[in-house]
Amino acid sequence: MPTLNWIGKDKVVSHHQEVPFKVLKKEYTFNGDKSDNLIIHGDNLVALKSLLPKYENRIDIMYIDPPYNTGNENWVYNDNVNDPRIKKWIGEVVGAEGEDLSRHDKWLCMMYPRLKLLHKLLSDTGILFISIDDNELHNLILICKEIFGNANTDILIWRKNGRQSNTKNIVRFKTTHEYVVACFKNKAKTQIGKIKHLPNWKKEKKNVDKDPRGPWESGIISKEQSRPDSPNYYSITSPSGNVTTREFYYPKEELLRLLADNRIYFPKAGEGVPRLKIFENEEQEYFFDSIMDQFATFTDAKGEIEEILGDRNIFPTPKPVKLVKEIIRATSKKDSIILDSFAGSGTTGHAVLDLNNEDGGNRKFIMVEMMDYCEDITSERMRRVINGYSDKEPINDSFTYYSLGDNLFDNFGNINPAVDIQDLRQYVYYTETKKDITQMNENKYYLGTNYKTDYYFYYEKDKVCELNYSFLSTLNRKNDSIIIYADTCTLGENDLNNFGIIFKKTPRDIVKI
Repeated sequence: MPTLNWIGKDKVVSHHQEVPFKVLKKEYTFNGDKSDNLIIHGDNLVALKSLLPKYENRIDIMYIDPPYNTGNENWVYNDNVNDPRIKKWIGEVVGAEGEDLSRHDKWLCMMYPRLKLLHKLLSDTGILFISIDDNELHNLILICKEIFGNANTDILIWRKNGRQSNTKNIVRFKTTHEYVVACFKNKAKTQIGKIKHLPNWKKEKKNVDKDPRGPWESGIISKEQSRPDSPNYYSITSPSGNVTTREFYYPKEELLRLLADNRIYFPKAGEGVPRLKIFENEEQEYFFDSIMDQFATFTDAKGEIEEILGDRNIFPTPKPVKLVKEIIRATSKKDSIILDSFAGSGTTGHAVLDLNNEDGGNRKFIMVEMMDYCEDITSERMRRVINGYSDKEPINDSFTYYSLGDNLFDNFGNINPAVDIQDLRQYVYYTETKKDITQMNENKYYLGTNYKTDYYFYYEKDKVCELNYSFLSTLNRKNDSIIIYADTCTLGENDLNNFGIIFKKTPRDIVKI
Protein backbone atom coordinates (compact mmCIF):
# COMPACT_ATOMS: atom_id res chain seq x y z
CA MET A 1 0.00 0.00 0.00
CA PRO A 2 1.42 3.41 -0.92
CA THR A 3 2.12 5.75 1.99
CA LEU A 4 2.21 9.52 2.10
CA ASN A 5 5.36 11.37 3.16
CA TRP A 6 5.61 15.04 4.04
CA ILE A 7 8.00 17.38 5.83
CA GLY A 8 7.70 16.75 9.57
CA LYS A 9 6.05 13.33 9.37
CA ASP A 10 8.89 11.61 11.24
CA LYS A 11 8.27 14.01 14.15
CA VAL A 12 4.53 13.34 14.48
CA VAL A 13 3.99 9.62 13.75
CA SER A 14 4.57 8.76 17.43
CA HIS A 15 3.85 12.16 18.93
CA HIS A 16 0.54 11.00 20.44
CA GLN A 17 2.61 8.96 22.90
CA GLU A 18 4.50 12.08 24.02
CA VAL A 19 1.44 14.27 24.65
CA PRO A 20 1.31 15.08 28.39
CA PHE A 21 -1.57 13.56 30.30
CA LYS A 22 -3.82 16.20 31.85
CA VAL A 23 -6.78 15.51 34.11
CA LEU A 24 -10.15 16.93 33.14
CA LYS A 25 -11.35 19.73 35.41
CA LYS A 26 -15.10 19.91 35.93
CA GLU A 27 -16.44 23.46 35.64
CA TYR A 28 -20.21 22.90 35.92
CA THR A 29 -23.11 20.64 34.99
CA PHE A 30 -26.06 22.14 33.15
CA ASN A 31 -29.51 20.88 34.13
CA GLY A 32 -28.41 18.56 36.92
CA ASP A 33 -25.59 17.53 39.22
CA LYS A 34 -23.94 14.95 36.98
CA SER A 35 -24.05 14.07 33.29
CA ASP A 36 -22.34 11.61 30.96
CA ASN A 37 -22.66 14.12 28.11
CA LEU A 38 -19.37 16.01 28.06
CA ILE A 39 -18.21 19.29 26.53
CA ILE A 40 -14.45 19.83 26.90
CA HIS A 41 -12.78 23.17 26.24
CA GLY A 42 -9.15 22.81 25.24
CA ASP A 43 -6.66 21.48 22.72
CA ASN A 44 -8.27 18.37 21.28
CA LEU A 45 -4.95 16.52 21.10
CA VAL A 46 -4.53 16.83 24.86
CA ALA A 47 -8.22 16.25 25.55
CA LEU A 48 -8.25 13.02 23.54
CA LYS A 49 -5.30 11.78 25.59
CA SER A 50 -7.19 12.67 28.78
CA LEU A 51 -10.17 10.57 27.67
CA LEU A 52 -8.14 7.36 27.38
CA PRO A 53 -8.46 6.10 30.98
CA LYS A 54 -12.23 5.86 30.68
CA TYR A 55 -12.96 5.67 26.97
CA GLU A 56 -10.18 3.77 25.19
CA ASN A 57 -11.78 1.30 22.76
CA ARG A 58 -15.25 2.40 23.93
CA ILE A 59 -16.38 5.09 21.49
CA ASP A 60 -18.93 3.65 19.06
CA ILE A 61 -19.32 6.50 16.59
CA MET A 62 -17.13 9.51 15.91
CA TYR A 63 -17.96 12.45 13.68
CA ILE A 64 -15.42 15.22 13.16
CA ASP A 65 -15.42 18.31 10.96
CA PRO A 66 -11.74 19.34 11.00
CA PRO A 67 -10.27 22.41 9.27
CA TYR A 68 -10.55 22.06 5.51
CA ASN A 69 -7.35 24.09 5.06
CA THR A 70 -8.91 26.49 2.57
CA GLY A 71 -6.62 29.41 3.41
CA ASN A 72 -9.40 31.63 4.78
CA GLU A 73 -8.23 33.19 8.06
CA ASN A 74 -10.98 35.73 8.64
CA TRP A 75 -13.68 33.61 10.23
CA VAL A 76 -14.49 32.98 13.86
CA TYR A 77 -13.78 29.36 13.01
CA ASN A 78 -10.22 29.54 11.72
CA ASP A 79 -10.30 27.09 8.82
CA ASN A 80 -6.55 27.13 8.34
CA VAL A 81 -3.60 25.65 10.13
CA ASN A 82 -1.90 29.03 10.43
CA ASP A 83 -3.84 29.50 13.66
CA PRO A 84 -1.23 30.76 16.20
CA ARG A 85 -1.86 27.80 18.51
CA ILE A 86 -1.28 25.28 15.75
CA LYS A 87 1.83 27.17 14.56
CA LYS A 88 3.17 27.18 18.12
CA TRP A 89 2.49 23.45 18.47
CA ILE A 90 4.21 22.65 15.16
CA GLY A 91 7.21 24.73 16.18
CA GLU A 92 7.51 22.80 19.45
CA VAL A 93 6.99 19.34 17.94
CA VAL A 94 8.57 19.62 14.49
CA GLY A 95 11.19 22.21 15.37
CA ALA A 96 13.05 24.45 12.92
CA GLU A 97 12.08 22.12 10.10
CA GLY A 98 8.51 23.38 10.55
CA GLU A 99 9.46 26.74 9.08
CA ASP A 100 9.70 25.12 5.66
CA LEU A 101 6.31 23.39 5.84
CA SER A 102 3.64 24.12 3.27
CA ARG A 103 0.11 24.54 4.58
CA HIS A 104 -0.57 20.94 3.50
CA ASP A 105 2.43 19.72 5.51
CA LYS A 106 1.16 21.64 8.53
CA TRP A 107 -2.35 20.23 8.14
CA LEU A 108 -1.00 16.68 7.99
CA CYS A 109 1.21 17.29 11.04
CA MET A 110 -1.84 18.57 12.90
CA MET A 111 -4.18 15.73 11.88
CA TYR A 112 -1.95 12.67 12.14
CA PRO A 113 -1.49 12.40 15.95
CA ARG A 114 -5.14 13.28 16.49
CA LEU A 115 -6.23 10.45 14.21
CA LYS A 116 -3.90 8.09 16.10
CA LEU A 117 -5.64 8.93 19.38
CA LEU A 118 -9.08 8.68 17.78
CA HIS A 119 -8.11 5.22 16.57
CA LYS A 120 -7.23 4.21 20.15
CA LEU A 121 -10.55 5.51 21.47
CA LEU A 122 -12.67 3.87 18.75
CA SER A 123 -14.33 0.57 19.68
CA ASP A 124 -13.60 -2.61 17.73
CA THR A 125 -16.89 -2.20 15.84
CA GLY A 126 -16.79 1.61 15.73
CA ILE A 127 -16.77 4.03 12.80
CA LEU A 128 -15.12 7.44 12.46
CA PHE A 129 -16.75 9.87 10.00
CA ILE A 130 -14.71 12.85 8.79
CA SER A 131 -16.17 15.74 6.79
CA ILE A 132 -13.74 17.19 4.25
CA ASP A 133 -13.58 18.88 0.85
CA ASP A 134 -11.18 18.69 -2.10
CA ASN A 135 -8.39 20.66 -0.43
CA GLU A 136 -7.20 17.76 1.73
CA LEU A 137 -9.39 14.81 0.68
CA HIS A 138 -6.64 12.80 -0.99
CA ASN A 139 -4.13 13.46 1.77
CA LEU A 140 -6.72 12.48 4.37
CA ILE A 141 -7.54 9.21 2.61
CA LEU A 142 -3.89 8.17 2.52
CA ILE A 143 -3.21 8.83 6.21
CA CYS A 144 -6.51 7.18 7.19
CA LYS A 145 -5.55 4.07 5.25
CA GLU A 146 -2.15 4.12 6.95
CA ILE A 147 -3.67 4.37 10.44
CA PHE A 148 -6.90 2.37 10.07
CA GLY A 149 -5.88 -0.06 7.33
CA ASN A 150 -6.40 -0.13 3.59
CA ALA A 151 -9.63 -2.15 3.79
CA ASN A 152 -11.17 0.00 6.53
CA THR A 153 -11.86 3.22 4.64
CA ASP A 154 -14.91 4.28 2.59
CA ILE A 155 -15.87 7.59 0.96
CA LEU A 156 -19.35 9.10 1.09
CA ILE A 157 -20.49 12.17 -0.84
CA TRP A 158 -22.69 14.85 0.71
CA ARG A 159 -24.58 17.21 -1.57
CA LYS A 160 -24.20 20.47 0.35
CA ASN A 161 -26.07 22.63 -2.17
CA GLY A 162 -29.67 21.68 -2.91
CA ARG A 163 -29.99 23.53 -6.21
CA GLN A 164 -29.54 21.71 -9.50
CA SER A 165 -27.00 23.30 -11.85
CA ASN A 166 -27.99 24.56 -15.28
CA THR A 167 -26.13 22.37 -17.79
CA LYS A 168 -26.52 24.83 -20.68
CA ASN A 169 -23.63 27.10 -21.66
CA ILE A 170 -21.19 25.69 -19.10
CA VAL A 171 -18.27 28.06 -18.54
CA ARG A 172 -16.91 26.63 -15.26
CA PHE A 173 -17.44 23.83 -12.78
CA LYS A 174 -19.48 24.50 -9.66
CA THR A 175 -18.73 22.45 -6.55
CA THR A 176 -21.99 21.40 -4.90
CA HIS A 177 -20.67 18.58 -2.76
CA GLU A 178 -18.28 17.66 0.02
CA TYR A 179 -17.08 14.30 1.28
CA VAL A 180 -17.42 12.22 4.41
CA VAL A 181 -14.60 9.71 4.85
CA ALA A 182 -15.65 6.69 6.93
CA CYS A 183 -12.92 4.85 8.84
CA PHE A 184 -13.62 1.53 10.54
CA LYS A 185 -11.60 0.08 13.41
CA ASN A 186 -12.27 -3.32 11.85
CA LYS A 187 -14.75 -3.32 8.98
CA ALA A 188 -15.06 -7.12 9.02
CA LYS A 189 -16.31 -6.98 12.64
CA THR A 190 -18.63 -4.01 12.27
CA GLN A 191 -22.20 -5.27 12.46
CA ILE A 192 -24.11 -2.01 12.53
CA GLY A 193 -24.37 0.65 9.89
CA LYS A 194 -23.12 -1.22 6.84
CA ILE A 195 -22.08 1.45 4.34
CA LYS A 196 -23.91 0.33 1.20
CA HIS A 197 -26.66 1.59 -1.09
CA LEU A 198 -30.30 1.45 -0.13
CA PRO A 199 -32.55 -0.61 -2.41
CA ASN A 200 -34.66 1.16 -4.99
CA TRP A 201 -38.11 1.02 -3.46
CA LYS A 202 -40.82 0.37 -6.04
CA LYS A 203 -44.33 1.73 -5.99
CA GLU A 204 -45.74 -1.78 -5.64
CA LYS A 205 -44.25 -3.38 -2.55
CA LYS A 206 -43.55 -7.08 -2.67
CA ASN A 207 -43.73 -9.88 -0.14
CA VAL A 208 -43.27 -13.00 -2.26
CA ASP A 209 -42.79 -15.28 0.74
CA LYS A 210 -45.61 -13.68 2.77
CA ASP A 211 -43.23 -12.70 5.55
CA PRO A 212 -45.26 -11.56 8.59
CA ARG A 213 -42.92 -8.58 8.97
CA GLY A 214 -44.48 -7.07 5.86
CA PRO A 215 -43.32 -5.86 2.42
CA TRP A 216 -39.61 -5.90 1.66
CA GLU A 217 -37.05 -5.15 -1.01
CA SER A 218 -33.74 -6.97 -1.45
CA GLY A 219 -30.35 -5.33 -0.98
CA ILE A 220 -26.82 -6.21 -1.98
CA ILE A 221 -24.75 -8.08 0.62
CA SER A 222 -21.76 -9.18 -1.47
CA LYS A 223 -19.24 -7.69 -3.87
CA GLU A 224 -19.24 -8.30 -7.60
CA GLN A 225 -15.45 -8.43 -7.63
CA SER A 226 -14.46 -10.53 -4.66
CA ARG A 227 -11.05 -10.79 -3.01
CA PRO A 228 -10.26 -14.41 -2.05
CA ASP A 229 -7.90 -13.16 0.67
CA SER A 230 -10.71 -11.25 2.42
CA PRO A 231 -11.83 -12.60 5.83
CA ASN A 232 -15.39 -12.34 4.50
CA TYR A 233 -14.75 -14.53 1.46
CA TYR A 234 -16.67 -17.75 2.02
CA SER A 235 -19.42 -20.04 0.67
CA ILE A 236 -23.11 -20.09 1.52
CA THR A 237 -25.63 -22.75 0.52
CA SER A 238 -29.19 -21.89 -0.48
CA PRO A 239 -32.19 -24.01 0.60
CA SER A 240 -32.17 -25.52 -2.90
CA GLY A 241 -28.57 -26.69 -2.43
CA ASN A 242 -26.88 -24.11 -4.69
CA VAL A 243 -23.48 -22.99 -3.36
CA THR A 244 -22.39 -19.34 -3.76
CA THR A 245 -18.79 -18.35 -3.02
CA ARG A 246 -18.16 -14.60 -2.81
CA GLU A 247 -16.83 -11.79 -0.64
CA PHE A 248 -19.70 -10.69 1.59
CA TYR A 249 -20.19 -7.50 3.57
CA TYR A 250 -20.89 -9.56 6.70
CA PRO A 251 -18.78 -12.09 8.61
CA LYS A 252 -20.04 -15.62 8.03
CA GLU A 253 -21.47 -16.02 11.53
CA GLU A 254 -23.55 -12.86 11.04
CA LEU A 255 -24.82 -14.01 7.65
CA LEU A 256 -25.81 -17.37 9.12
CA ARG A 257 -27.70 -15.53 11.85
CA LEU A 258 -29.55 -13.50 9.22
CA LEU A 259 -30.26 -16.69 7.27
CA ALA A 260 -31.77 -18.30 10.38
CA ASP A 261 -33.91 -15.17 10.84
CA ASN A 262 -35.28 -15.55 7.29
CA ARG A 263 -33.64 -12.32 6.17
CA ILE A 264 -31.67 -13.78 3.25
CA TYR A 265 -33.37 -14.02 -0.15
CA PHE A 266 -32.13 -16.31 -2.94
CA PRO A 267 -33.40 -15.10 -6.36
CA LYS A 268 -34.02 -17.34 -9.36
CA ALA A 269 -35.55 -20.16 -7.34
CA GLY A 270 -32.51 -20.42 -5.11
CA GLU A 271 -29.90 -20.30 -7.88
CA GLY A 272 -29.18 -16.54 -7.72
CA VAL A 273 -26.75 -14.53 -5.61
CA PRO A 274 -28.10 -14.20 -2.05
CA ARG A 275 -29.45 -10.80 -1.06
CA LEU A 276 -30.70 -9.22 2.15
CA LYS A 277 -34.40 -8.74 2.80
CA ILE A 278 -34.93 -5.15 3.93
CA PHE A 279 -38.35 -4.42 5.32
CA GLU A 280 -40.04 -1.15 4.51
CA ASN A 281 -39.92 0.13 8.09
CA GLU A 282 -36.35 -1.07 8.69
CA GLU A 283 -34.40 0.25 5.72
CA GLN A 284 -32.09 2.47 7.79
CA GLU A 285 -31.18 -0.39 10.12
CA TYR A 286 -28.88 -2.09 7.63
CA PHE A 287 -28.10 0.33 4.84
CA PHE A 288 -26.71 3.79 4.35
CA ASP A 289 -26.55 5.46 0.95
CA SER A 290 -23.05 6.54 -0.12
CA ILE A 291 -24.56 9.46 -2.08
CA MET A 292 -26.07 11.69 0.60
CA ASP A 293 -28.33 14.04 -1.34
CA GLN A 294 -31.30 14.11 1.07
CA PHE A 295 -29.42 15.01 4.24
CA ALA A 296 -30.09 18.75 4.30
CA THR A 297 -27.76 21.40 2.94
CA PHE A 298 -25.36 24.12 4.01
CA THR A 299 -28.22 26.62 3.71
CA ASP A 300 -30.31 24.53 6.10
CA ALA A 301 -27.42 24.53 8.58
CA LYS A 302 -27.16 28.33 8.46
CA GLY A 303 -30.89 28.56 9.08
CA GLU A 304 -30.58 26.29 12.11
CA ILE A 305 -27.86 28.46 13.61
CA GLU A 306 -29.99 31.56 13.12
CA GLU A 307 -33.05 29.90 14.66
CA ILE A 308 -31.09 28.71 17.72
CA LEU A 309 -28.56 31.49 18.32
CA GLY A 310 -30.22 34.40 16.53
CA ASP A 311 -27.43 35.13 14.05
CA ARG A 312 -26.85 32.99 10.95
CA ASN A 313 -23.31 34.38 10.59
CA ILE A 314 -22.11 33.76 14.14
CA PHE A 315 -20.60 30.49 12.90
CA PRO A 316 -20.00 30.51 9.14
CA THR A 317 -19.42 26.80 8.42
CA PRO A 318 -21.91 24.68 10.39
CA LYS A 319 -23.09 21.24 9.32
CA PRO A 320 -26.85 20.57 9.28
CA VAL A 321 -28.27 18.55 12.14
CA LYS A 322 -29.93 16.11 9.74
CA LEU A 323 -26.60 15.13 8.15
CA VAL A 324 -25.03 14.18 11.47
CA LYS A 325 -28.25 12.78 12.91
CA GLU A 326 -28.82 10.38 10.02
CA ILE A 327 -25.21 9.22 10.15
CA ILE A 328 -25.65 8.47 13.86
CA ARG A 329 -29.10 6.94 13.37
CA ALA A 330 -27.83 4.53 10.71
CA THR A 331 -24.68 3.45 12.54
CA SER A 332 -25.28 3.65 16.28
CA LYS A 333 -27.10 1.69 18.93
CA LYS A 334 -29.45 3.41 21.32
CA ASP A 335 -26.81 3.40 24.07
CA SER A 336 -23.81 4.35 21.91
CA ILE A 337 -21.19 6.94 22.85
CA ILE A 338 -20.59 9.55 20.11
CA LEU A 339 -17.45 11.69 20.03
CA ASP A 340 -16.74 14.91 18.12
CA SER A 341 -13.26 16.35 18.74
CA PHE A 342 -13.76 19.34 16.41
CA ALA A 343 -17.10 20.33 17.93
CA GLY A 344 -17.50 23.76 16.35
CA SER A 345 -21.05 25.01 16.78
CA GLY A 346 -22.14 21.79 18.51
CA THR A 347 -24.08 20.10 15.71
CA THR A 348 -23.09 16.61 16.91
CA GLY A 349 -24.41 17.16 20.42
CA HIS A 350 -27.61 18.65 18.98
CA ALA A 351 -28.03 15.62 16.72
CA VAL A 352 -27.60 13.19 19.64
CA LEU A 353 -30.15 15.05 21.78
CA ASP A 354 -32.65 15.18 18.90
CA LEU A 355 -32.24 11.52 18.05
CA ASN A 356 -32.64 10.38 21.66
CA ASN A 357 -35.75 12.51 21.90
CA GLU A 358 -37.17 10.86 18.77
CA ASP A 359 -36.49 7.20 19.51
CA GLY A 360 -36.11 7.07 23.29
CA GLY A 361 -32.40 6.32 23.06
CA ASN A 362 -29.76 6.89 25.71
CA ARG A 363 -26.83 7.84 23.49
CA LYS A 364 -24.16 10.06 25.04
CA PHE A 365 -22.04 12.73 23.36
CA ILE A 366 -18.52 13.93 24.02
CA MET A 367 -17.54 17.17 22.29
CA VAL A 368 -14.13 18.87 22.35
CA GLU A 369 -13.55 22.43 21.15
CA MET A 370 -10.30 24.36 21.48
CA MET A 371 -11.55 27.79 20.41
CA ASP A 372 -12.70 30.46 22.87
CA TYR A 373 -16.29 30.26 21.60
CA CYS A 374 -16.71 26.84 23.26
CA GLU A 375 -18.77 28.39 26.06
CA ASP A 376 -20.59 31.10 24.10
CA ILE A 377 -21.51 29.08 20.99
CA THR A 378 -20.96 25.33 21.47
CA SER A 379 -22.32 25.09 25.01
CA GLU A 380 -24.89 27.83 24.58
CA ARG A 381 -26.41 25.91 21.69
CA MET A 382 -26.74 22.81 23.91
CA ARG A 383 -28.42 24.89 26.62
CA ARG A 384 -30.97 26.27 24.19
CA VAL A 385 -31.67 22.85 22.63
CA ILE A 386 -32.25 21.38 26.11
CA ASN A 387 -34.40 24.34 27.24
CA GLY A 388 -36.31 24.48 23.96
CA TYR A 389 -35.97 27.16 21.29
CA SER A 390 -38.26 28.73 18.71
CA ASP A 391 -41.19 26.27 18.52
CA LYS A 392 -39.11 23.29 19.69
CA GLU A 393 -40.08 21.59 22.94
CA PRO A 394 -37.52 21.25 25.77
CA ILE A 395 -35.49 18.04 25.94
CA ASN A 396 -34.93 16.34 29.27
CA ASP A 397 -31.14 16.03 29.20
CA SER A 398 -27.96 17.64 30.49
CA PHE A 399 -24.21 18.04 29.96
CA THR A 400 -21.09 18.63 32.02
CA TYR A 401 -18.56 21.25 30.95
CA TYR A 402 -14.86 20.55 31.48
CA SER A 403 -11.60 22.36 30.94
CA LEU A 404 -8.13 20.83 30.80
CA GLY A 405 -6.63 20.67 34.28
CA ASP A 406 -3.19 19.94 35.64
CA ASN A 407 -0.56 17.62 34.19
CA LEU A 408 -0.57 14.31 36.04
CA PHE A 409 3.23 14.20 35.98
CA ASP A 410 5.91 16.89 35.87
CA ASN A 411 8.76 16.98 33.35
CA PHE A 412 10.79 14.62 35.54
CA GLY A 413 8.07 11.98 35.78
CA ASN A 414 7.10 12.84 39.36
CA ILE A 415 3.46 12.95 40.44
CA ASN A 416 2.00 16.44 40.46
CA PRO A 417 0.81 17.02 44.07
CA ALA A 418 -1.96 19.31 42.80
CA VAL A 419 -3.71 16.40 41.06
CA ASP A 420 -6.75 14.98 42.83
CA ILE A 421 -5.93 11.59 44.35
CA GLN A 422 -8.99 9.93 42.79
CA ASP A 423 -7.85 10.97 39.31
CA LEU A 424 -4.45 9.48 40.05
CA ARG A 425 -5.97 6.24 41.37
CA GLN A 426 -8.15 5.93 38.27
CA TYR A 427 -5.15 6.48 36.02
CA VAL A 428 -3.05 3.81 37.75
CA TYR A 429 -5.87 1.25 37.63
CA TYR A 430 -6.52 2.01 33.97
CA THR A 431 -2.87 1.50 33.03
CA GLU A 432 -3.00 -1.87 34.75
CA THR A 433 -6.40 -3.16 33.64
CA LYS A 434 -7.86 -0.82 30.98
CA LYS A 435 -10.91 -0.57 33.25
CA ASP A 436 -12.63 1.94 35.53
CA ILE A 437 -12.42 1.67 39.30
CA THR A 438 -15.74 0.09 40.19
CA GLN A 439 -15.05 -1.74 43.45
CA MET A 440 -14.45 -0.32 46.90
CA ASN A 441 -13.71 -1.94 50.24
CA GLU A 442 -12.67 -0.82 53.70
CA ASN A 443 -9.07 -0.13 52.57
CA LYS A 444 -8.77 3.28 50.91
CA TYR A 445 -5.72 2.13 48.95
CA TYR A 446 -7.59 -0.69 47.24
CA LEU A 447 -8.22 -0.10 43.51
CA GLY A 448 -10.03 -3.24 42.44
CA THR A 449 -9.69 -6.83 41.31
CA ASN A 450 -9.06 -7.94 37.76
CA TYR A 451 -8.39 -11.47 36.51
CA LYS A 452 -7.94 -12.83 40.05
CA THR A 453 -5.40 -10.15 40.95
CA ASP A 454 -5.94 -7.49 43.64
CA TYR A 455 -4.55 -3.98 43.02
CA TYR A 456 -3.46 -1.52 45.70
CA PHE A 457 -2.07 1.99 45.31
CA TYR A 458 -0.41 2.91 48.62
CA TYR A 459 0.20 6.61 48.15
CA GLU A 460 -0.05 9.78 50.24
CA LYS A 461 1.04 13.25 49.10
CA ASP A 462 2.83 14.18 52.29
CA LYS A 463 4.56 11.01 53.46
CA VAL A 464 6.74 8.14 52.27
CA CYS A 465 4.55 5.06 51.89
CA GLU A 466 6.42 1.88 52.71
CA LEU A 467 5.29 -1.62 51.79
CA ASN A 468 6.01 -3.61 54.96
CA TYR A 469 4.42 -6.16 57.32
CA SER A 470 2.40 -3.45 59.00
CA PHE A 471 0.76 -2.45 55.71
CA LEU A 472 0.13 -6.08 54.75
CA SER A 473 -1.81 -6.58 57.97
CA THR A 474 -4.38 -3.98 56.80
CA LEU A 475 -5.24 -5.77 53.57
CA ASN A 476 -8.42 -7.72 53.02
CA ARG A 477 -7.09 -9.99 50.30
CA LYS A 478 -9.45 -11.60 47.86
CA ASN A 479 -6.92 -13.43 45.69
CA ASP A 480 -3.53 -15.10 45.94
CA SER A 481 -2.04 -12.63 43.45
CA ILE A 482 -1.64 -8.97 44.40
CA ILE A 483 0.02 -5.91 42.88
CA ILE A 484 0.98 -3.11 45.27
CA TYR A 485 2.31 0.33 44.37
CA ALA A 486 4.31 2.11 47.09
CA ASP A 487 7.24 4.51 47.48
CA THR A 488 9.51 1.88 49.02
CA CYS A 489 9.47 -1.77 50.01
CA THR A 490 11.24 -3.38 53.01
CA LEU A 491 10.01 -6.91 52.24
CA GLY A 492 12.57 -9.31 50.85
CA GLU A 493 12.28 -11.23 47.60
CA ASN A 494 11.28 -14.42 49.43
CA ASP A 495 8.53 -12.62 51.34
CA LEU A 496 7.16 -11.10 48.14
CA ASN A 497 7.10 -14.50 46.46
CA ASN A 498 5.55 -16.24 49.48
CA PHE A 499 2.78 -13.64 49.75
CA GLY A 500 2.19 -13.57 45.96
CA ILE A 501 3.05 -9.86 45.80
CA ILE A 502 4.35 -7.87 42.85
CA PHE A 503 5.83 -4.62 44.16
CA LYS A 504 5.78 -1.56 41.88
CA LYS A 505 7.63 1.58 42.86
CA THR A 506 5.83 4.93 42.78
CA PRO A 507 6.22 6.87 40.53
CA ARG A 508 8.87 4.95 38.58
CA ASP A 509 6.68 2.00 37.62
CA ILE A 510 3.53 3.94 36.77
CA VAL A 511 3.03 3.56 33.01
CA LYS A 512 3.03 6.85 31.10
CA ILE A 513 0.35 6.69 28.39
